[in-house]
Amino acid sequence: MVRRPPRPSTRNPGAARPDGSGSEGSGRKGDRSHAQCAASGRAGPSRVVGTGGTWGVGLGALHGARGRCDARRLRWHRPRRVRMSVPAAGLPPRLALSALAGAGRFCVLGPGAARRTGVCPGHRRALSDLHPQPVPTQGFKDSPSWFPRCRSEPRSYITSPKLATTLAHILENERKTADRLLLECNPGPGILTQALLKSKAKVIALESNRNFLPHLQSLRKKVDGELEVIYCDFFKMDPRNFGIVKPPIMISETLFQHLGIAAVPWSEDIPLRVVGIFPAKNEKKILWKLLYDLYSSTSVYSYGRVQLNMFITEREYEKLVASPETPHLYQVLSVLWQVACKIKLLHVEPRSSFGVYGQSGQLDDPKNKVKPLEQVNKQVGQNMCLIQLTPHQNLFTENLTSINYDVFFLMLKQCFMKRNFKLMDHLQLLSPVNAAAILKQIGKDGDMKITDLYPQDFKQLFEAIEYFRESCRWLLDDCVEEMIM
Repeated sequence: MVRRPPRPSTRNPGAARPDGSGSEGSGRKGDRSHAQCAASGRAGPSRVVGTGGTWGVGLGALHGARGRCDARRLRWHRPRRVRMSVPAAGLPPRLALSALAGAGRFCVLGPGAARRTGVCPGHRRALSDLHPQPVPTQGFKDSPSWFPRCRSEPRSYITSPKLATTLAHILENERKTADRLLLECNPGPGILTQALLKSKAKVIALESNRNFLPHLQSLRKKVDGELEVIYCDFFKMDPRNFGIVKPPIMISETLFQHLGIAAVPWSEDIPLRVVGIFPAKNEKKILWKLLYDLYSSTSVYSYGRVQLNMFITEREYEKLVASPETPHLYQVLSVLWQVACKIKLLHVEPRSSFGVYGQSGQLDDPKNKVKPLEQVNKQVGQNMCLIQLTPHQNLFTENLTSINYDVFFLMLKQCFMKRNFKLMDHLQLLSPVNAAAILKQIGKDGDMKITDLYPQDFKQLFEAIEYFRESCRWLLDDCVEEMIM
């Protein structure tokens, strides 16, 4: 049998590849010979060659000196995904990161992704943190939304005038100072806004849905300086790890300067009260974000002990006030909120009393107005709880500050990850200091379970370790940057 001579290659057989190897005789693992390709009917390995930022790939790679095979045979086989190797050398930094992640994919670096060895944890965290910056020319009313137009989850609003009047009376009775300023989050149709104005309160309405802005602006014209309407989303204020932000996302410093609200010391009275409804889909995320802002004294809490008066689902409320008596609900979130704030239940209302509006600003069918929220979270109860979260005046001490709060967070997470461990076992895992001295300081038995400690006991434990360790390091210092909000 006379063999047909191979087709002449369009590539230079002796040309060097980007990795420095030649085109023939390399013997690298995974290379296919012509006979193997002809037998299997598959194409040899293709390669994306990048020089000077120009990428190219073609059928010529199928007829190279290596991996040579008849391209006509490919039409008889089912198309297969060709795996391409992308050389990162010679590419711009951003493209090089994408090349490392995989061909045709984008590499998105999150917090802590870019780390260096030999850098202390605090500095390592700072390498990947991006501080939000406001757009210099952005206004408060006519700025375009940062988010693309897409379908959003429905939100619940107060649509009953009777309920609005009841809430206005409750908030008026809870006011202990002469300040009448209230910041209302997502007022929507403005039913509660009108009731608050009738109770002689001065309202700042932060609305994130453009469809409600015209109605709120018309309501503003009817009252003389008692209502301010701003296109803003309170629950997305001061985002972490973002660059430039645009409304409805906003920086609290820019907003409060526009409103003329000045910061007050933490030891003084409440400077501002906030009222609204937590979005059902993101309740837990928002609670965590507010905790980070509170303990670090940033965002709205950089202006003092801001009080929250929020509707929350009954299930989440039970978690916030959980204790060792309810171990199935007791968690890190419970400890942090009870240590930070006085939690007071103001009112309980059935969920059917609230109206559900879509992103278009239209009220959903009354027959289905409970259904969207049930689909978001099927395990919550049928009631909504209005709770008051007032930060404690003595939250920060000599050993718990807005600088080392992240270690306190991580200590709690480590403890609740091993709920059945004894207190003595946890102390040996947390810090190299004398565990017996710490137990004597806090007056606890080392054989008790960690979930038997109350929120204030955890704070006392953290402060005792901070006091005794002096120059010693926490055993978990190297993992602080691994915390996820």
